Amino acid sequence: MSYDAIWADQRINKNEKSKLKEDGLDVFKDLPELIKHPFSEVDKSYYMYFKYAGLTVQKPQEQGNFMFRIKIPGGRINLKQADLIAWIAETYGHGFVDLTTRQAVQYHWIPFVKLPELFDQLNEVGLTTAGAEGDITRNVVDNPLSGIDPNELFDTRETVLQVYERFQGNRDYSNLPRKFKISINSNIYNAGNAEINDLALIPATKAIDGQTVQGFNVKIGGGLGMVPYLGLSTNIFVTPDQVADLAEVVVQLYRDNGPRRSRAKARLKFLIQDWGINKFEAAIREQLPDLETAGHSEVRGWSNGGSALGIHEQAQKGYYYVGVSVPTGRINAEDFKAFIDIARQYGRDEIRFDHEQNLIIPWISAADLETVKANEIFTRFNTKPETLLDLATTCTGAEYCNLANSHTKEIFEPILNALDARFTFEKPVAITLTGCGNNCAHRSIADIGIEGPCPDR
Repeated sequence: MSYDAIWADQRINKNEKSKLKEDGLDVFKDLPELIKHPFSEVDKSYYMYFKYAGLTVQKPQEQGNFMFRIKIPGGRINLKQADLIAWIAETYGHGFVDLTTRQAVQYHWIPFVKLPELFDQLNEVGLTTAGAEGDITRNVVDNPLSGIDPNELFDTRETVLQVYERFQGNRDYSNLPRKFKISINSNIYNAGNAEINDLALIPATKAIDGQTVQGFNVKIGGGLGMVPYLGLSTNIFVTPDQVADLAEVVVQLYRDNGPRRSRAKARLKFLIQDWGINKFEAAIREQLPDLETAGHSEVRGWSNGGSALGIHEQAQKGYYYVGVSVPTGRINAEDFKAFIDIARQYGRDEIRFDHEQNLIIPWISAADLETVKANEIFTRFNTKPETLLDLATTCTGAEYCNLANSHTKEIFEPILNALDARFTFEKPVAITLTGCGNNCAHRSIADIGIEGPCPDR
């Protein structure tokens, strides 16, 4: 750690006091000793540290089972990684994988004593849970079609990995006031959900020294939760090679100045509302004085969900991607393995996840497309965004989540099936169902957002 905790003598909440004594990433050091004892002996004050390892103690908490989230930058995995994801679901996750709204995957029912073993297996295939939860930089989201997208300004995959690597395991930034979310995207239809992230890079061009340079304009201070705010535009333009430096400065300013008294008001959006975007930008420019002013935004519209669904030609002539709707984001291991088999036989060692709880198989050749479309799995999974169920998203809900007031995944599919039987759409509306006010299913940006009420309402 190479920074001073300048907030240590301020009025801070109990979590912040604990984090001054032990870094959240120390959970990986603590676990081998913790699992030598019954889970009941773990003090509940320690539960916050599990989050830094991508873990949440699942209800009923006394059983010692965990929600277990894998961090997947940009939502791209190879097939060796996909095989392990399927195996974990079969072995410990009651046969299911849940896809998230940040291009990651998670499970339930993962036993306490198996955690170090699973961490080792993930490490062997280049995956991790570190930072998938907790007061830290979360999974960096990307255009789910980056590198194959006819509607992107340029390929953002390398930039996403540079930002991910700048923060991953970096203890200079593992003690933030709350979580920090980054979106990097050059798709002209906002495929990165820019406005709901703490830091968002959106496609732009800028005339510099007589040349048109491609890069990003910058938005800061977005976030949903109980009090949603859309990100605010700065007067900053960056090229792809400047993004990691910019991200580090923004996170550092948040780390050192973000509010730590109340966790309910600790996100970057509240610091931006307090300081104003101009003051925050001035603080960025103090450290990065050579940043250009904002360029011309190349964003042409807002994606209303389902932008990666369907069978479409890639930017590479003669190849297609298959975007598969996964109802409510929950897929059983056998079905997931069927998609792995398709990718293995007809694709290029790759499966992707979007941020609407769906999956994508790229690099299907034109010669193989009809064979792939005839696969039995597509009698049960849709590749055309034509129903309400196709564009629906849900949070975990009261089935497993300690905060949810209402069930979600178990009830949402039959409800939407009933509506789809009555109505047809040229393009269906996006409906989300979230079990509480925390907005995990992105209720605030849906066409119809449904929130499970508090019990006393």
